[in-house]
Amino acid sequence: MLKTLFWVFAVGSVYSYFLYPLILKALSLVRAREPKPGLEPQPLSLSVIVTAYNEAERIREKIENTLELNFDPQRLELVVASDCSDDGTDEIAAEYADRGVKLVRATERLGKENAQRTAIEQARGDIIVFSDVATRIPANALIELERYFQDPSVGAVSSEDRFISQSGEVAGEGAYVKYEMWLRRQESQLAGLVGLSGSFFAARKEVCEQWDIHSPSDFNTALNAARLGLRAVTAPNVLGYYQDLKDPRKEYLRKVRTVLRGMAGLARHREVLNPARFGLFAFQVFSHKLMRWLVPWFLLGLLITTVLLMHSHPVFMAAMVVQVLFYSLALLGQLIPATRGQSLVKIVYFFVQVNLAILDSSIKFVRGNRMTTWKPSAR
Repeated sequence: MLKTLFWVFAVGSVYSYFLYPLILKALSLVRAREPKPGLEPQPLSLSVIVTAYNEAERIREKIENTLELNFDPQRLELVVASDCSDDGTDEIAAEYADRGVKLVRATERLGKENAQRTAIEQARGDIIVFSDVATRIPANALIELERYFQDPSVGAVSSEDRFISQSGEVAGEGAYVKYEMWLRRQESQLAGLVGLSGSFFAARKEVCEQWDIHSPSDFNTALNAARLGLRAVTAPNVLGYYQDLKDPRKEYLRKVRTVLRGMAGLARHREVLNPARFGLFAFQVFSHKLMRWLVPWFLLGLLITTVLLMHSHPVFMAAMVVQVLFYSLALLGQLIPATRGQSLVKIVYFFVQVNLAILDSSIKFVRGNRMTTWKPSAR
């Protein structure tokens, strides 16, 4: 029984990060679908919704950035959705009314998704584009974004994130970011993304009609697209730039909040795990989200069973040695930050940090903690 548990925990620990991508790659060889524009591209109207809560220091720059984008102004609408800001954000946005900027204010502070829903109800565009205040959009991004929606099977489109260091330089893609982007492209070619980049994404107006204010909009949008028989795709040529957090220590707390909200969203829409209804999309949600959230528990179970079995067979002793070395690298990265410059230490440290955040989120979720309102991270 103990040996069976060891192998269950071992497979569970590597499934989401290693086995699932291999399955996706195999499926993509026979089922991959790239977005295909229609024979006669149709011009679409876009409504850009910028959600803000107390963003007086950055909202002007965001509005100027959006108004300067290369897109037909007759087909572009900018809506600032204020989540009951009280620091002058609304007044700054109102200054741009003569340039066509619409200010929509939520009646009460219920969170980002509620402010977005308030704006969706007043948006006129065929396509709704969502963007955070902290995200800078390149000049041609909306033109590129519109092209993806010429494929009638595409219901939503996600940008790809690019980080800007505090010095102002675009940070290079680390191994983890490259891995995540590759994984998203595989999902995109099959049943579609199970989550979009929350800082910059777009969806057809009909995809946004069922808007759950208690579920993260990046997951909710992908789910709504799947409900309509459409798919959410990633757009490697549509980028969103945003700065790293000023205080790196707050990155852990951001991860906890993100995972906690994701767990709450999946708990509210458990029907998405039903393959009879959602097919391959259900498998992707199960593998990418649920199984990944279980990884820290699998790792903990693996460590415990390995300790109990390590003297019974050389295989288990070897497993014990590997785990000790693995967690020693993570501890080294924690105690001596300079060692994180080494690729192996950096990857192991980041992996352990992510799973500690997931473990923390899981405990909070089981205890009944939920998070709807939000305060943007200082960048």
